[in-house]
Amino acid sequence: MSNPSFNIAAVERDTGLSKDVLRMWERRYGFPVPDRDANGERSYPAEQVDRLRLIKRLMDMGHRPGKLLALPGAELNALAPRRAAAQQRDSASGSDVADLLALIKQHDGAAYQQAMQQRLARQGLQRFVQDTVAPLTQRVGEAWEDGRFEVFEEHLFTELTKRLLRQAIAALPGGSQGPRILLTSVPEEAHVLGLLMVEALFALEGAECIPLGTQMPLLEIGRAAVAHHADIVALSFSAAFPQRQIPALLQQLRRLLPAPVALWAGGGGILRLARLDGVALLPGLDEALAALADWRSGQTGTATVTA
Repeated sequence: MSNPSFNIAAVERDTGLSKDVLRMWERRYGFPVPDRDANGERSYPAEQVDRLRLIKRLMDMGHRPGKLLALPGAELNALAPRRAAAQQRDSASGSDVADLLALIKQHDGAAYQQAMQQRLARQGLQRFVQDTVAPLTQRVGEAWEDGRFEVFEEHLFTELTKRLLRQAIAALPGGSQGPRILLTSVPEEAHVLGLLMVEALFALEGAECIPLGTQMPLLEIGRAAVAHHADIVALSFSAAFPQRQIPALLQQLRRLLPAPVALWAGGGGILRLARLDGVALLPGLDEALAALADWRSGQTGTATVTA
């Protein structure tokens, strides 16, 4: 069987690198090196697409593209596992989480769902989110970054886990204690598990959650906050989101929101951000719950949070 190849539009969709960037790198750095199809259009071998995908991941982690493109394949691959290797010693990543990861790697979705439902029944929703879903999501992200998980395996994990969390949230009684919390993410941030985890915890605490899904334009977030009389807008940024873009996005959204509406931002993407005026940065689920307690006691605007 011949090796597959991809046209430039397919490579753009698969890697997140624009056609203009691909052409510019070809001219400036001599990579990628596409073939030409019968119509003279660029055609990229699969191994080059894999390398481009890795380069994009490393760029999102803060590496410079010029340096990455000059590295031999072995050195490029060696960059990705460093963070994961350091974090695999984390106490949250125990053998139970490893067993769940193994089911995804074995492509046994039915067994994964059954194991997760058993853990939910045994742990209760709050512990399930904090002790199972959160560390499992972190481990899957690390495995994807260092190449141990394929893209389709990460998608399988995400879809099955989303389904389970949404079912659990739907079974909870409606929030009656306040605040009204609008949950979403900014354009180009498609990761939804962070939002679902924090929605589950807030709903358990009796807050009224208004989920808008992912990738909402900033103007629409502002309009939705007004339309729903939201007390808080909570955003999630994954570690894969370009961190350098986050402060400007948050500052722009802060200007769009009415002054009384609190703005919270969480997730792996905000871990190294400096303090931002008018924005509570929440680096973990515990901080999110603390921020909710602070809001209810009238101590808003002082916490640091992650969703």
